[in-house]
Amino acid sequence: MLDLTYETPKPKVIAGAKHDWELVIGMEVHAQVSSQAKLFSGASTKFGAEPNANVAFVDAAMPGMLPVVNEYCIEQAVRTGLGLKAEINLKSAFDRKNYFYPDLPQGYQISQLYEPLVGEGEVLVEMGDGTARNVRIERIHVEQDAGKSIHDMDPNMSFVDLNRTGVALMEIVSRPDIRGPEEAAAYVVKLRQILQYLGTCDGNMQNGNLRADVNVSVCRPGAYEKYQETQDFSHLGTRCEIKNMNSMRFIQQAIDYEARRQIAILENGGSVDQETRLYDPDKGETRSMRSKEEAHDYRYFPDPDLLPLEIEQAWVDDIAANLPELPDQKKARFIKDFGLSDYDASVLTAETVSADYFEKVAEGRDGKMAANWVINELFGRLKKDDRDLRDCPVSPEQLGGVITLIQKGDISGKIAKDLFEIVYTEGGDPAEIVEARGMKQVTDTGAIEAAVDQVIADNPAQVEKAKANPKLAGWFVGQVMKATGGKANPKAVNEIVSAKLGL
Repeated sequence: MLDLTYETPKPKVIAGAKHDWELVIGMEVHAQVSSQAKLFSGASTKFGAEPNANVAFVDAAMPGMLPVVNEYCIEQAVRTGLGLKAEINLKSAFDRKNYFYPDLPQGYQISQLYEPLVGEGEVLVEMGDGTARNVRIERIHVEQDAGKSIHDMDPNMSFVDLNRTGVALMEIVSRPDIRGPEEAAAYVVKLRQILQYLGTCDGNMQNGNLRADVNVSVCRPGAYEKYQETQDFSHLGTRCEIKNMNSMRFIQQAIDYEARRQIAILENGGSVDQETRLYDPDKGETRSMRSKEEAHDYRYFPDPDLLPLEIEQAWVDDIAANLPELPDQKKARFIKDFGLSDYDASVLTAETVSADYFEKVAEGRDGKMAANWVINELFGRLKKDDRDLRDCPVSPEQLGGVITLIQKGDISGKIAKDLFEIVYTEGGDPAEIVEARGMKQVTDTGAIEAAVDQVIADNPAQVEKAKANPKLAGWFVGQVMKATGGKANPKAVNEIVSAKLGL
């Protein structure tokens, strides 16, 4: 188990206002399902294709075309629900959400309002100070994405790319349990991490594969507790939704600005209008997009082209039995099995690629040493070169080989860093490099003793100083290491110097 203190979310009190105000946040995260085909057609979901290249007849809403559910997309959504400890509804249904826009050729979006596939779940959010929050998940429903309107290619025309149309999305809706900008960003980070571990969404926010709508409202102290008692949302104040956030930093900035905007309105005697807003990162402010629609504005009704979705418990159980090890489980195991600190385990389990890399390096070796080399030496060098671990020039086997040579005493820590640099820039087998380049550590005590004797003989004045002040013995160690080209075993050098100087 992770050593965390579970806390009730603390309110974010906004400074600089006339009165105390608390911040309440709920989030709707749209996660693109990792699938090679769309939700209701066999068209490709590959990113970066030529505009309108990945469009089937049903995506383009050609007459007479009927949707057919992609079973794998449903399986991925069920897997996500199980990973979030959520209830899986064995019966669900699709509804039509009606609105008109050029990049929505059907004139409606197929979604789930009344009977979603996944019910209530939770996300454990670690706050980095040893505390954790539980953010409740209200539901996860499956829906199709819309296309993309392009307005900056021609001054007189707009263009429409339907490649995203029909791509499967999971809309993960939280309860209003988040109480500050930092918690909101931490929630998205954790949710993204879980999805990546599950393999149900790649979490690429730059490509729009994971984006968040953030609902923000402010209320006076005590109102949130009343909501908890009554589940009456009116206690929480009027909320505004900030659409399509795809950056943790922008999420925090947008929430902070929006909270201050609403407080200023309320303290000047006005009222907050429920609306949808966009965040402008260049100006650092939100701006009105449209009035906030309610369900009745979309005229939802059951989709007549799709039968209710019925799944068997045995199928759900089989998916559950084959879930991968999730982040919290892996982190707890790293701490227990490898003796890692909470911080090191968090860094290494942040992404599946780093966790897998570390495990290969640490296999059969000292876990703490492996973590130190992966985090400090490897990650540090990759960051310096602006490279990703997926593009790492050093394989886990190569880095593990360096650590093995240290543990065997064949090389010192200093030589190991030189060796790592060679492997990083030139490649090769660490053991062969050490042998070929004469980098092996000198462990022959006779040779080390001879080097110590020579340094002592050449520096009689320094010997007298060291006898008077034993701390100066380090100078002799440094001279011996220099004389041996850094190859002498440091421990042996220290012991022989101390013995020779009678310290």
